Amino acid sequence: AGRAAMRTEISTAAAFVTRLLRAAGGIGEEQLQCFRKCLQEALREHYKHHWFPLVPSKGSGYRCIRINHKMDPLIGKAAGMIGLSHERLFQLLPSELTLWVDPFEVSYRIGEDGSICVLYESPQPGGKATKPLESRTSCKEEWSIGRSSPSKNYTMMTVSS
Repeated sequence: AGRAAMRTEISTAAAFVTRLLRAAGGIGEEQLQCFRKCLQEALREHYKHHWFPLVPSKGSGYRCIRINHKMDPLIGKAAGMIGLSHERLFQLLPSELTLWVDPFEVSYRIGEDGSICVLYESPQPGGKATKPLESRTSCKEEWSIGRSSPSKNYTMMTVSS
C-alpha cells in the first residue's frame, strides 16, 4: 500500500512543477506531458527506499526538491528528456523554489521567505487528522529557524526571473 500511496504525492508534485512551466509559456503541451511523466518516474525511483508512511517526516530532507541557484537534479533530468537546458529552466522556473514531498502532504515555498503553501494533504490512516507537534519537525521548520526577515506572501503562479 505504501508504494501505491506514494503515487498521489508524486503526481501532485510533478503536476505542480509542470504547471509552473506551462504558466511560463513557450513549451508545447506534448513536451509538458512528457516532462511530467519523466519527473514522476525520476521521483518514484528516487523515493523508492525513502518513503515512510508511519513516520512521514523521516527522510523529508532527502525527498525535498530544491531550486536555489542550482537546479534540482531530478527536475534537470526530466527537463533534459524534452531538450530543456538548465539555463532555460532557470528562466522558466522560480529561482528559489522548495517542494516538500512527504507521505500525506505535498507543500511548496517560492522564495526564501515565502509562505509555505500546501498542495495536497490527506489524513494519515489510523492516525488523527491533526498531526502532533513532535512529528511535524521536517525540513520546513529546520529551514525557517533563525530566519530574520519577515515572511512575504507569494501568489501561486509568481515566476521570478
